[in-house]
Amino acid sequence: MSASNRLVAIAALFVTCLIAANTIGVKVIALGEVIIPAAIIVFPLSYIFGDILTEVYGYRWARRIIWLGFISNFIFVLLVYLGQLLPPAPSWGGQQAYETILGYTPRLVAASFCGYLAGEFSNSLIMARLKVKTQGRFLWVRTISSTIIGQGLDTALFITIGFIGTSSFSPLMILYHWLAKVVIEVVATPLTYLAVGNLKKLEKGEVFDAGTNFNPFSFS
Repeated sequence: MSASNRLVAIAALFVTCLIAANTIGVKVIALGEVIIPAAIIVFPLSYIFGDILTEVYGYRWARRIIWLGFISNFIFVLLVYLGQLLPPAPSWGGQQAYETILGYTPRLVAASFCGYLAGEFSNSLIMARLKVKTQGRFLWVRTISSTIIGQGLDTALFITIGFIGTSSFSPLMILYHWLAKVVIEVVATPLTYLAVGNLKKLEKGEVFDAGTNFNPFSFS
């Protein structure tokens, strides 16, 4: 299947959500007694778009776009770091704020990349395999179960690698963040159904990954 304009648009939204989530993820917010990263408001959207990609276009396209998101995020982080190194103008007093908000530490970069790859590939693989086993039925089972595992891996890796040993870290932070993502996925299920149904009609078909190589490093 060649890339359609719709696939390109979904890929762009997926990458945008990813970069936005990693940008605002440095802020930790308090919702009453619950402490979670601010990225909770946007990062689950990347999983919803990931579900749509796998369901409509198959694991092969999802794999390519997951790697596209990884590369795009890496380039973004690199450019932000280069901007940080440039000497600030004497009249500009925002250097410290720039470094505080956008100055990714190697630790947070590693946490973000590890969590992203483990979570997204797990999510897509589970979606694709369950679609074959269920013969395309029970989309809600596939989206929610893949989110439970994918978001669980992502959240555990990101928060553990990025925050353990700091005053912000708590095992409950992982639990609350993971539960919030799963709840968002459940609430968004009707919208996922609507998007998937319309896209399948527009693309005049769908993909079943019966003979797909699920190796994330294979592009054949």
